[in-house]
Amino acid sequence: MSSNRKHPAALPFLFFSEMWERFGFYLLLAILQMYLTDAETGGWAMDRKTAVDIFGTFIAFVYLTPFVGGLLADRKIGYIQSIIWGGILMGIGYIGLSVHNLTVFYASLALICIGNGFFKPNISTLLGNVYNDDRYKELKDTGYNIFYMGINLGAFICTFIAAYLRNTIGWGAAFIAAGIGMFLGVIIFVIGLKHYRHADVRKPEQPGDMSLNSIFAQVFIPVLVVGAIGWFIPNNIFGTDSTDAFIFACLPIVYFFANLLRKAGATDKQPVKALLAIFAVSILFWAVFKQNGTALTTWAQYYTDREMPAPLVAPAKTLLLSQTVTNKLDTVVSYDQEFRVIKDAAGQPVKELGRPVYLKNVAPEKMPPEGGSLSLINTELFQSVNPFFVIILTPLVVAFFAFLRRRKKEPSTPTKIAWGLVISSLSTFMMVAAVIACGNGTEKASFWWLFGCYGVITAGELLLSPMGLSLVSKLSPPRLTSLMMGGWFLATSMGNKLSGVLAATWDLYENKANYFLVNFVLLIFSAGIIFIMLRWLNRVFKANT
Repeated sequence: MSSNRKHPAALPFLFFSEMWERFGFYLLLAILQMYLTDAETGGWAMDRKTAVDIFGTFIAFVYLTPFVGGLLADRKIGYIQSIIWGGILMGIGYIGLSVHNLTVFYASLALICIGNGFFKPNISTLLGNVYNDDRYKELKDTGYNIFYMGINLGAFICTFIAAYLRNTIGWGAAFIAAGIGMFLGVIIFVIGLKHYRHADVRKPEQPGDMSLNSIFAQVFIPVLVVGAIGWFIPNNIFGTDSTDAFIFACLPIVYFFANLLRKAGATDKQPVKALLAIFAVSILFWAVFKQNGTALTTWAQYYTDREMPAPLVAPAKTLLLSQTVTNKLDTVVSYDQEFRVIKDAAGQPVKELGRPVYLKNVAPEKMPPEGGSLSLINTELFQSVNPFFVIILTPLVVAFFAFLRRRKKEPSTPTKIAWGLVISSLSTFMMVAAVIACGNGTEKASFWWLFGCYGVITAGELLLSPMGLSLVSKLSPPRLTSLMMGGWFLATSMGNKLSGVLAATWDLYENKANYFLVNFVLLIFSAGIIFIMLRWLNRVFKANT
């Protein structure tokens, strides 16, 4: 790498590898709930509560497996091999979802979870190792911001591909596209190997470290046993078997990190304690943020005015990126007032003579005449709003902090995270206002409310998510970096599962504004906790970076 290069040569290869990996992952998240609940075009016709439970459990395990993947990469496999094999497993899993068989479906989700466990923590750690060079160390936050933009570039473009393929071919084609994207990411990663081989440094066991055999005996076997107890325990404690099993399974891992802190040496104890505190607070952020694939998708699908602006109708139809609904009586799937599919005693969707479900709450003045049609924005395209804002705002955020850095006024990474939580909490008020504006769903809300919600929470996300990755890389004791990165993803996993638990309560709120107010309370509470700890966190951060 050239000595006058601003950022390391590894960055673009890791950027595009992560971009294509996230292309596949966010394509899946954008359509998963709709695929599970779809009763009209080849989906699984599941009820919403079951669908969000599957969604929440899946994204929870997606972020739980990095704990294992990070540990094995640290001690045995190495980052590069972990990333390559993880990407291959994920690609196979995405393509497997195109097979409409429930056993294959669950097996494919499992492959994606396992593959992500090897890919996700280790590409982030590899990037951090590259920036540990003295030439690049002070640019680590900026490097993670740029890397994070790659994540969101993939997330932005994927929904357009998903919408096109779903409109023209079907669900299976969209899943295959996700797999192709993942394989492209692996190929790019392999091409760039020479730029980061030097950063693929394994960390063998040190005196006092727990051996892999001990970890598996004391953590993973208990995880399986306790998780099974949670699954089979009668009378669900937390609502569903999968939620009980997941929460029970997390307990041995939480104990492992508590024990890690207890046994840490004097120099490691404060950094590890600070990271665990950040992990705990971040859980509530992810619980709210990850509702973009569940509750906010429900809002976009049934409560949002998705009529396409007139200038976009012709090009969208040409590109096959619009959904058409026609105001005419036909045999349609029956929905109740909460937009849930009505099923018969055998669990099959009930059919009735009626009009498309989208027209149930269209304002009278916007209702097309008999036989007339509306061109709609596909629901999954709203999933591109968040990454769109990330792409737009990231250069501004990077420039803003560079400006402060030149004046020696850049806030610390923990301070950025604290303000990220405050800003994120404000996004919930956009949705409260949307509920009020549309009469609690009696008429459809303007899509600008949802657009604004994503914009505000993205501003908060940019101060929290990439900063969390950077903080782990900076504060972790060198021999524990991937393990602590796994801890970050464990916290994300727990938040993701909680997001599914929260989304499952959607139908329990007659006034949907109360649902979003609960989200506000969770975020502002987590912000308050981190501000209470901020002076201590900054002191630890300054002493260890």
